[in-house]
Amino acid sequence: MPTLVTGCRGNVGSTLTSLLHRGGHAVRAASRNPEELTRQHTEGATAVPARLPTGVPVVALDLGDAATFATALDGIDSVFLYAEASAVDAFLSAAEAAGVGHVVLLSSSSVLAPDAYDNPIAASHHAVEQALMASPLTTTLLRPGAFASNAYQWAESVRTRGSVDLPHPLNHSSPIHGTDIAEAALAVLTDPLLRGTAYHLTGPASLTAAEQVGLLATASGHPITINTVTGAAWKKSVAPFVPEPVADALLAYAAATDGTPAEVTGDTEKLTGHPARTFATWAEEHAAAFRP
Repeated sequence: MPTLVTGCRGNVGSTLTSLLHRGGHAVRAASRNPEELTRQHTEGATAVPARLPTGVPVVALDLGDAATFATALDGIDSVFLYAEASAVDAFLSAAEAAGVGHVVLLSSSSVLAPDAYDNPIAASHHAVEQALMASPLTTTLLRPGAFASNAYQWAESVRTRGSVDLPHPLNHSSPIHGTDIAEAALAVLTDPLLRGTAYHLTGPASLTAAEQVGLLATASGHPITINTVTGAAWKKSVAPFVPEPVADALLAYAAATDGTPAEVTGDTEKLTGHPARTFATWAEEHAAAFRP
């Protein structure tokens, strides 16, 4: 019976779908806009192939719209689920009715923080975790920390100004490569012995924001200046695309981790069977996004 992978427009979901398909596992890809998964598209001036391999069935699924659940879940044995809380109870009811036995949730390590109940970044992940744990479905929780791809937030500034504005250049994280998250999901979906627990996924090292910028400069072959700015100035600069409560939470996290190394766990290697990919590797793979 196939696995339903939600969020396939994203890098983790599309990579996981490809890994399952390549390994001979039945898989069904889901997205609010499924037609976007199977056509070639462009990103900037670059032609990008379809996000999914030929032959993978796709289905429309909006995790906020219960009317889309039954068709997407029909005949499904396991689900890779993004943490959308708005209709999670209806989704889990539909999954149980469809005979789903296992759900792997892409959660977040932010749920481990003391303020997870009211932190706007952790809130949806925490709510979905709680709903899953209260359901009869076997649940596996993947809790990655910072994604290496978060560095894309600096790309436009680097390309246009050759600089990055940081309120706390020495705040730490242990960024994880998206492919490692997908490989970890593959492991828990295909090995029954790994199911039913929670995994805190991290990259292999704690890095400051400034160190990450330095690695991007090395990979792109262009210097990048770091401008230390006030929290208020940073909030103003991101206001057009970051809601104020989220910006406040990000600032609080950056302040709390300023000069304090982030936790590095062995869970990524435990699930993937190899050391976690470095941020330098991610920077080299995506260097073109940071060149003028």
